Amino acid sequence: MSFYRKSNRLDSYDYSKNGAYFITICTKDKQPILWTKINNTDKNVEANNDRQQDNIALSEIGNICEDGINKISNHYLNTIVDAYVIMPNHIHLIILLQRDEEKEIHKNPAISQIIQQLKGYITRQAGCEIWQKSFYDRIIRGEKEYKEIAEYIENNPLKWQLDRFYI
Repeated sequence: MSFYRKSNRLDSYDYSKNGAYFITICTKDKQPILWTKINNTDKNVEANNDRQQDNIALSEIGNICEDGINKISNHYLNTIVDAYVIMPNHIHLIILLQRDEEKEIHKNPAISQIIQQLKGYITRQAGCEIWQKSFYDRIIRGEKEYKEIAEYIENNPLKWQLDRFYI
């Protein structure tokens, strides 16, 4: 008996179209491996202010994720990571595809290609499989929705203690 995984992508939508996309990638089995607890005397650990108040910093794998996210625009022309947050067991990103269709002959990469490459890079650097099979995406439709999602991303670390997967 084979298992069929239903795609959560829209069948008729071209995910290489210019636009803004909200992406969530979860770790395998929701394992909280992207953050680590630090002690106050560890001077070598840089922590985001939102995490630092709880003595938390990105783990080694979390730092690999951040490196991969920051390299997306280098590998994919006209692709911008406009906002992101790395949580203990998932990542949120807003990715903008902005190709000038009149001047460029190459098509934008599809969102699935960008995420597959990102997950692959992080997996190779980490030396082990850390991701769930798929990812969640939402096509952002309008400035109001964009602002709400960007605010959600910015405030996500502050709400982590309320999450059912809180470490």
